[in-house]
Amino acid sequence: MARLTTRSLLLPASLLAALVTAAPNPVLEARDPLITPSPARRDATKTYKNRRDLLDGIQSDVDGILSSLGNVPSYVASGVPDYFQNLPTGDSVVSSLGLSDEQLAAVPTQALNIPPYANFTDQGWNVRFHGNIYKQPTINQSKLNDLANVFLIDTSVEELPADQADEARNVTASIFVVQQGDVNVSAIRVEPFENGPGEGQNITLPYETTPEGDFDAFLPINSNGLRNGNETQEIQKLATWVTNTTEGNATAYLVPNEGLTVVSDIDDILRITKIYDPKEGLLNSFARPYVAWENMPDIYANWSQSLPNTHFHYLTTLPEQVTRNYEEFIYDTYPAGSFDTRPLNFSDVSATLSIRQFLLTKLFETFPQRKFILVADTSNSDVMRDYPGLYHSNPDQVQCIFLRNTTATDSSDRFPYNTDSFKDIPQEKYMFFVNADDLTNINIAGNTCYNTSIPQNLTFGYQGLPFGIGDQPAVNGSANNDTGAAAALGVNTGLTFFAFVSMLFWQLL
Repeated sequence: MARLTTRSLLLPASLLAALVTAAPNPVLEARDPLITPSPARRDATKTYKNRRDLLDGIQSDVDGILSSLGNVPSYVASGVPDYFQNLPTGDSVVSSLGLSDEQLAAVPTQALNIPPYANFTDQGWNVRFHGNIYKQPTINQSKLNDLANVFLIDTSVEELPADQADEARNVTASIFVVQQGDVNVSAIRVEPFENGPGEGQNITLPYETTPEGDFDAFLPINSNGLRNGNETQEIQKLATWVTNTTEGNATAYLVPNEGLTVVSDIDDILRITKIYDPKEGLLNSFARPYVAWENMPDIYANWSQSLPNTHFHYLTTLPEQVTRNYEEFIYDTYPAGSFDTRPLNFSDVSATLSIRQFLLTKLFETFPQRKFILVADTSNSDVMRDYPGLYHSNPDQVQCIFLRNTTATDSSDRFPYNTDSFKDIPQEKYMFFVNADDLTNINIAGNTCYNTSIPQNLTFGYQGLPFGIGDQPAVNGSANNDTGAAAALGVNTGLTFFAFVSMLFWQLL
């Protein structure tokens, strides 16, 4: 099948003129296809009225059209770009690298021990040990260059600066690992953290790894020397590592029953990723040094000081193989805390779109008395669904929701987002913001999450649609005259919908 191009996705000028002629006045002239900047980029926090005649059911329509085309990445249908779908695992890595059984057996076993959190029960402290057991074969530079180039757009490792080329090879090597499925995890050693409380002990997992090499279980530990979680709000730490492996160390965070937990996304809120721009997103993830977004490190440092004993939990839906760099960046730049990543058994698109909700639900159920501050950006449709969903299901637990409006400051973010789920949430519980400094002067501990100097002008529905859809007021000045909005734009519903789909392809190709 011939590759779809951007040209093939936009209406020919003759057809465009014919459709426009059939529409009510004013008449649009046929012109070169251009993407009109999102209205949110002209007014940083303003959103626009949901045009229900155009948008009811639009997500399912987009899903159907895109899936029928076959050669379009399926995550586009949900507006959640993810460059790390379907990474090679297990036997496919062995095959692609041409490894023999003897060669693989000689490779040392490694462990990704993800920094865990622990909760307190009547039986004492329980630590959620989770991670992956794998082997990382040695790959020569020429082969690494070939493998890395698969992940780059309009460039190659050979064209990158030397330091970026080295990083691209390192990240690629971390992807081409062989997970050790259906094996026993070596005893996990637990020790006091930097001469802190607790005592040394070995923890044995009760079962083998999954076929993808994952392990994930809450296990009780000997709590001697530790303060009970129902008697303190202090975060206690323990050092842990998976014995008989390399790279298997991590810090466990013992989180009291009550207090505040900041749950933070990472991409485009804590670091500049541009995950909505494939070329830039891949370079920022594979090759370039990680760069903090604006002065978010200062904001988080202030929270860690002004909100004593706050627990920081970092949640990314990237798969496990590529998250070690994320951990290093966070611990060098932001307050230390526990981590969640996407387990390898959540590998397809449908699972990816539910993994955030799965991990958040686990966190909320583990700490039913704690309150949560949820931080992310509008480029993730699962965030726009799951964060308000958590408020609706757990209103007493959600202290604040903070969302960076990426379309307001980055013209490369052309993915629409839906604010519908926020319409029944009190304004003092959430805020859409543009700059990191917008998060200052907020009394989070006082249950106020809205900086009144940052106007919201919030309406509910799809935002950031192409061609200025939603930018025009309804005719006759009626805010509820939704059909008038399409007429005022001089387009009909079919043309508008096609423009929306064309915009999505323009972003990808």
